[in-house]
Amino acid sequence: MVLGAAQRARLKKLAATASAPYRQVQRAKILLACADDRWSRAAIARRYDVHPDTVRRLCARFAVEGDAALVDRPRPGRPRRYGPDAQLAILTAVTQSAPEADSHWSHALLADHLSSTVGISPAQIGRILKELDLKPHRVRGWLNRPADPDFAAKARAICGLYLHPPAGSVLLSLDEKTAIQARSRRHPTRPARPGQPAHREFEYVRHGTVSLIAAMNVVTGEVLGEIIPGRNNSENFIWFLSRIDQAIHPSLKIHLVMDNGSSHTSKLTRAWLAAHPRFTVTYTPKHASWLNMVELFFSTISRRLLRRGEFTSRDDLAHKILTFIEVHDRTAKPYRWTYTGEPLKAA
Repeated sequence: MVLGAAQRARLKKLAATASAPYRQVQRAKILLACADDRWSRAAIARRYDVHPDTVRRLCARFAVEGDAALVDRPRPGRPRRYGPDAQLAILTAVTQSAPEADSHWSHALLADHLSSTVGISPAQIGRILKELDLKPHRVRGWLNRPADPDFAAKARAICGLYLHPPAGSVLLSLDEKTAIQARSRRHPTRPARPGQPAHREFEYVRHGTVSLIAAMNVVTGEVLGEIIPGRNNSENFIWFLSRIDQAIHPSLKIHLVMDNGSSHTSKLTRAWLAAHPRFTVTYTPKHASWLNMVELFFSTISRRLLRRGEFTSRDDLAHKILTFIEVHDRTAKPYRWTYTGEPLKAA
């Protein structure tokens, strides 16, 4: 059998792929072996664990049909029991109506719903949904956010502050991390061993929650953090602003970057800020918390302390959070901010 250069290249590419169907890859290898003419048909059959007649028929079919010989021919079988009408009924139910007392469709619910019209099993419904690429058991979060005509301008203003902090002032990124759970495991965690990861008890005990408020110095990376004493409201937010006012030298102005939370924009907070002119505030656009750089620190503390930490009480959690901030500030470094506020473009 003689292969052209283009045919040989296509067969070699198919034979080397790991994602193509097994039978197609095997047939490509058999055809390449036949074209090399180094083995007999019987040897090729033994090498690829097929009958010699299979090798002979494949070569004959390839000579007539070309690349189509790599794919199985349609085989006769029982006529389809569930035709387009059944698929349309399933498609209509999944994409339009909703189960009466459930949050989403399951295969069993669909079978029961269609029992009077189609009479189809849950397993068959699963196969049809797979063919239609429909997954009613899955959901993806989505925010219907109205377009903000000033988003680009607001984003550029914040990024301009990060990249070029104003002289004679301290630039702080401020936010809260609320409802942090103090949890401990019912049984001790088993440490990691060679060949085995650490084993962590599945069950846990809840001991309450705490909320952290933090202001990060964008230039140095240092963080001033406090546990909110009670509710996350305007009074406690102003209390934290007062702590910032006391901690920073009076000769320096204070520039805050923060979101549009209710405690940040309340009348009480705005009145306090108006009475303290050393404070200047730049608000992030709505639903753009990723522009608030202190979120990077919150990600750090989540990964390094909260995600796998053991906390026996609210006080224990609060103490470990404040200790983490204290240790962090000893070697604090600024986060590298590269976004400029301009629209992102694909490379």
